[in-house]
Amino acid sequence: MGARGMGEMTNSASGNKRVKDFEQLGVARCHPAKVAILLCTYNGQDYLAEQLDSFMDQSYPDWKVWASDDGSRDNTRAILKDYQEKWGEDRLVIQSGPAKGFATNFLSLTCSTTIQADYYAYSDQDDIWEADKIQRAIRWLATVASEVPALYCSRTRLVDVNNNEIGLSPLFTKPPSFSNALVESIGGGNTMVFNNAARELIRQAGDALNLVAHDRWAYLVVSGCGGEVFHDIFPTVRYRLHGDNIVGSNIGRVAMIIRLRLLLKGSFKKWNDQYIQALQGSRLRLTPDNRHILDDFARSRHSRLLPRLIGIMRCKIYRQTLLGNAGLIAASFLKRI
Repeated sequence: MGARGMGEMTNSASGNKRVKDFEQLGVARCHPAKVAILLCTYNGQDYLAEQLDSFMDQSYPDWKVWASDDGSRDNTRAILKDYQEKWGEDRLVIQSGPAKGFATNFLSLTCSTTIQADYYAYSDQDDIWEADKIQRAIRWLATVASEVPALYCSRTRLVDVNNNEIGLSPLFTKPPSFSNALVESIGGGNTMVFNNAARELIRQAGDALNLVAHDRWAYLVVSGCGGEVFHDIFPTVRYRLHGDNIVGSNIGRVAMIIRLRLLLKGSFKKWNDQYIQALQGSRLRLTPDNRHILDDFARSRHSRLLPRLIGIMRCKIYRQTLLGNAGLIAASFLKRI
């Protein structure tokens, strides 16, 4: 199995057939698939209620929220309790997070044995989900055999603090793959939905990994272990831009300058070190081709200039945009990859 992009599903006859198969499955299904929404919170009182309301507005009804609060000092916990009283504990479970950062919090939810569902959806605390977000994700996920790790993600609709639309996240047209995941995450965690086979890969790797972000890790491990990844060009989340997440938007001059500074001071290189180290724990589950790519990439990053450039070219790693690939070349020359 390989990672797939939006074009394969929308432009091919087989893709259309799989969508029809799903629609027939939905009619015949006696027990709809259960979706666990994995929500991590920390001092999120300003926008949390709108996110919770967007869950209730979903066209797909069979979901349950598992909220892990990482020690909020504002009214976040009180807001969660208010919604729990309105919805009931069969809709919203609240627990305390490990208080080691958002990535560890999301991994702790993903690996929790008390959470059981058919599909799992990551959720940030400050976004708004489009009404068909879960439905669109399941429409694709249901076309993948249950034993195959599958990860859905999508573009986002960018909004300001007042939910006024200001644009879209970049349009990625290159196929998802492990070679791409080694240097980039194509989908924000706030858009990701995955099946039990993908969850098992993450669970086996554990929740004690030292990682900067859980979403790129999900992309890495699913694509690396022969799973399927699907990037939907239709935005399913209203991604709210504010002071704490401007870099994550991946657009605009300010975000570009911040990312350039991170590159020059070696932050990206440090983060790649973390992901490569984490992948060693899943090494036996990687496909043979992807093990070779990982080894070549890891070795080339620390080589002298010419062997470094040749080795990185041999890995065929790539980013999704022209500007991103220019940055990749610069990072390779500067030994900051």
